[in-house]
Amino acid sequence: MPDISLTTVVLLCVAALAAGWIDAVVGGGGLLLLPALLLGLPAGTPAAHALGTNKAVAIVGTAGAAVTYARKAPVDVRTAVRIGLAALAGSSGGAFLAAGMSTEVLKPVIMVVLLAVAAFVILRPAFGAAPAPGPATRRQILAAIGLAGLGIGFYDGLIGPGTGTFLVLALTALLHLDLVTASATAKIVNCCTNAGALAMFAWQGAVLWQLGALMAVFNLAGAMLGARTALKRGSGFVRVVLLTVVFALVANMAYEQWVG
Repeated sequence: MPDISLTTVVLLCVAALAAGWIDAVVGGGGLLLLPALLLGLPAGTPAAHALGTNKAVAIVGTAGAAVTYARKAPVDVRTAVRIGLAALAGSSGGAFLAAGMSTEVLKPVIMVVLLAVAAFVILRPAFGAAPAPGPATRRQILAAIGLAGLGIGFYDGLIGPGTGTFLVLALTALLHLDLVTASATAKIVNCCTNAGALAMFAWQGAVLWQLGALMAVFNLAGAMLGARTALKRGSGFVRVVLLTVVFALVANMAYEQWVG
């Protein structure tokens, strides 16, 4: 483990706890966890180590949230895994292209899309309030595999921030799920993409396993608490958190684009 102070370790663990809760409810925990690692690790630590450790922490919390949701929410695990495998392929393609492409030009476009999504959610209070009657059709599932899986997976590999939130929105719209079930399904999809990224970072030796294991305990606790909170409070609560995370994501990307 790198030579960092006890105070910094405690703060990183608190950040992991909060990120786990946010990510379990509606996605977007990486907005807190990754910057915390980038700031907390000693100067000179390669950025890849922060990215790799972030994935090692996040996959534990995501898996814990997925299990918690699956026990009580009506999740179609088979469909979620199929979308997850497509997302894994998409993220690999996005990561491959990211090396030779500037993602800065895409951030303003993403911000506009997010603001449009926020306006849609605000103007449509019934969005994600209740699931559609009956199971999803084959066409809806194929659309989810293509758009939520390949499309958002590609975005995850290319840029990344807000992937969990995009998944919740896409799954709600495409499969006509309520927001709680969409959050649960998104966790399973995220497990697939995180596993692929973690394997790559581990192969490159870019994971701080001791620090990651400690933070993962707190991330898991936050994730399981967040899943239980979402299940207890329902889609109305998830909707409020969703809008908060969307606006935070826009602010973060705007800061990186024009200030940072």
